[in-house]
Amino acid sequence: MPFDADETRFSNLRFAREGGVLEMTLHTRGGEALWGIAEDGLHNELGVAFAEIARDRETKVVILTGTGTSFIAGMDPQSRPTETSRSAIWARMHREGVALLENLLAIPVPVIAAVNGPALIHAEVAALSDIVLACETAEFADVAHVAGGVVPGDGVQTAWLTLLGPNRGRYFLLTGQRIGAQEAKALGVVGEVLAADQLLPRARELAQGLAKLPATMLRHTRAVMVRDLRRRMADELSLGLALEALAATEQ
Repeated sequence: MPFDADETRFSNLRFAREGGVLEMTLHTRGGEALWGIAEDGLHNELGVAFAEIARDRETKVVILTGTGTSFIAGMDPQSRPTETSRSAIWARMHREGVALLENLLAIPVPVIAAVNGPALIHAEVAALSDIVLACETAEFADVAHVAGGVVPGDGVQTAWLTLLGPNRGRYFLLTGQRIGAQEAKALGVVGEVLAADQLLPRARELAQGLAKLPATMLRHTRAVMVRDLRRRMADELSLGLALEALAATEQ
C-alpha cells in the first residue's frame, strides 16, 4: 500500500508524490521548521514517518527538505513535554531518539536531502542522506548539545565522527562550530552547492533519474551503502542516549 501523500497524521510534515518520488517537507505550524520535543514535535514525528515510508513499496526515492530559508535552525518554544517526571520524559526521549535515526537508515531506498538553509539542530538527519544538496546559505552545526550542557549522545556522536573523521568530528561537537555550505562540500558532507532557486529542481531532477532505475537495484544499493552506519547506530545510539539522560540528572 503506498504511503499517502495526503497524510494528515503529522503536524510538522508535508508530503507530495510524483511517480515513485516521495517529497517530505519539514515545517512548524506551516512556517520554517523548529525542533520540538513534545510528542507532536519533530523529535517523534520524523521517526514515525520514516518507519511508515520504509514499508511503502511504491516509493523509489525520498526527498527531504525544509520550509522557507532554514532546514532546522531553532527550538520550538511551544513544544513542551507533558510528562510530570524526568524519568518518564527520558523514557520517551530514548525511544524516540532510537527510532529517529534507526528508522531513517532503515528506509530501503535512496534519500536525497535538499538543505534549504541552516541545519543547526539534528543536522545529521540531512547529512546522513545518500545525496546531500545544499543552498548557498546553508550551514551545519550542533547547537543543541554541548553548548547547553547536554551530552551529544543521540546519534550525533556517531554521525559526525563518521562524516568528518574522529578529530574534526569531536572538534565540531565540542565547539558548536558552524560549517558553511562550501566548506561542507570541501569536507565531503555535501555533494553540490546551489542557488536557492535551483535546490529543489536539482533534487527532483536527481530523484526522477534514480526513480527510472529498477526498484530492486535501488533497494539493494541503499542496503549496501548504509550497512555500516546501521551497524554503528545499533551499537552506539541506545547507550549514548542513556548517558545523555544520566548526565541530565545533574541539571
